[in-house]
Amino acid sequence: MSAATAPARVLTLRVLSTLVREDVLGLRTRGTVEHRADGAWLVAAENGIAVPVAAEGFQSEYGARLPLVEVEGRRIEELDAALTALAAHAEAEDRPGWAAFAEECRQTLATMELHERVRAEVHTALTDLYGADPAHWTGPAAALGHDTLAAFLDHPVYPTARGRSGLDERELRSHAPEFHPAFELRWLALPTGTLTRHGDRPLPRWWPTPSWLGLDLPGGDAAWETLPVHPLTVGPALDEALRATGLDGRAVLAERPYLTVVPTLSMRTVAVAEDPLHHLKLPLATATLGRLNRRTIKPGTLVDGAAGQRLVEAVLAREPRFAGRILHADEQTWAHAGHELLAVLLRRYPEGLERSVTVPLAALLAPAPESASAPAPVAAPASAPVAESAAVADSAAGATGGRLVVDRLADRFHGGDPVALYDALLELLLDWQTTLFGHGVALESHQQNTSLVLDQDGGLRLLYKDDDGPRVHTGRMTASLGELSPKPAEFDDARIFGDDDRRLTDLFTTITGHLCTGSLAFGLAAHGRAGLDELLTLLRKRLTEAVERTGPAAEPLRAALLDAERLPVKAMVTAGTLLSKQRSGATDINKHYTDGPNYLLPQRRSATEPGPAQ
Repeated sequence: MSAATAPARVLTLRVLSTLVREDVLGLRTRGTVEHRADGAWLVAAENGIAVPVAAEGFQSEYGARLPLVEVEGRRIEELDAALTALAAHAEAEDRPGWAAFAEECRQTLATMELHERVRAEVHTALTDLYGADPAHWTGPAAALGHDTLAAFLDHPVYPTARGRSGLDERELRSHAPEFHPAFELRWLALPTGTLTRHGDRPLPRWWPTPSWLGLDLPGGDAAWETLPVHPLTVGPALDEALRATGLDGRAVLAERPYLTVVPTLSMRTVAVAEDPLHHLKLPLATATLGRLNRRTIKPGTLVDGAAGQRLVEAVLAREPRFAGRILHADEQTWAHAGHELLAVLLRRYPEGLERSVTVPLAALLAPAPESASAPAPVAAPASAPVAESAAVADSAAGATGGRLVVDRLADRFHGGDPVALYDALLELLLDWQTTLFGHGVALESHQQNTSLVLDQDGGLRLLYKDDDGPRVHTGRMTASLGELSPKPAEFDDARIFGDDDRRLTDLFTTITGHLCTGSLAFGLAAHGRAGLDELLTLLRKRLTEAVERTGPAAEPLRAALLDAERLPVKAMVTAGTLLSKQRSGATDINKHYTDGPNYLLPQRRSATEPGPAQ
């Protein structure tokens, strides 16, 4: 990997910042700050490792300020060589994880460089399809265009999120959301009774029978069921799944592809091109956000997602003031054949979105397609310097000073003021999530699973999906929801329920706090849309109001998020790639935490110089 290219520089900064944040090799907790002629360095003397750092503030005191690391006195700029040198200081049993992470970085860099080459042509294709201004991309089909814009940005925490293990450029161009392709699915015919099914609603009219797929099978269509398969899953992985379930020789893979689909931001979920209110979540034999974070679908998560939706609906029934403002996709229809590669979720989006603009939070900081009529944004002065952190470096690298999706949306819906749009989002999102907390519920509704719905009259709603990973305070849920409370037995994952608030405050902080609101504040500041202090003051104000509105049940949030010195921070590289679950101790790799400074504390925001490592 050469640090000469812009993507390589950004990736190296993100990776080194992540290693510092997650305290890999004791960089943070056993390191000290050393001031040299060129600036501050975080030095872990016992390992002979030093990283040039600057004040960061978003989930970590420090972020890498230069794309290089010093190991035993040798400065290394090339990321692959740097990871090799750092891995030499890891425990022997952890080195396979370091090798896997190095490969993730190679794949991610190749993808980032590909993105640089194709971004302009993809933007042109999107404007040809949906129009010049993404603020006017209305309806469920055009919403997929916003997913494509979001796919060019990185995850606010995980540095190699754009890499997808095992997929080459041809496969990415044909199936990844950043290329906005259309392709046809493959289908399996399985003997009737093979599939475990859930959901009372009839299947859509386009769901094929075997004969529709050109199959002439014994007993006719009544003796068989059909299951969609992602084209990238067909091959050895699918063959092994059929062998593992005893279905090899019994299941029939139709030779004829059928049903044109378009990938969403999650890639494994696809929208039906002719019926975009219907999405199909299909397992992929790949991994993203870490080698252990496979994109398959464990049957239990289908159970949990459907039960999670029912839990959210129970809260909405108790909170009528959110009626029509909080929307949720229907996730009650699913099927599986007892294997994580033989499954499908049929997701149905609510009606009435045809005239609305639906945008995932993940797309707000994405560069908008260029338009000659769009004025350049006016940069607001920042109240304090912002380091080139992992989250900010990604955003700043992608925009090249141009208009963002949030700017275009603000032009249409909020008088050209992106901070006003951010404020409107905060008011509803924090009110809703804090209300859920008051009922004993915290959702893993991150920036990909949460969408803004902007209506013609200027109204703002929120659309949610994918509730298979909540955390629930059993006693508070039962006391508040009464007979509407779902039973723990309706869920598959026993980790969902408990009788303490710590699991809920951790999830609320890392998802609603960091990913859905905090990252936007830091990103807007990095793009000069407002001062960081102004944005974080606004975030703290709206969160305080939401806690006070909810009452005593939300007081744990005040203590754990508003007033705590340090906040939980996802340690996704550690748990997802570098270490085995036995070594990390992670029971859930997406809920394994380290800690970082509380950027919501006013005294925290006054510091601009790195001090002693904490």
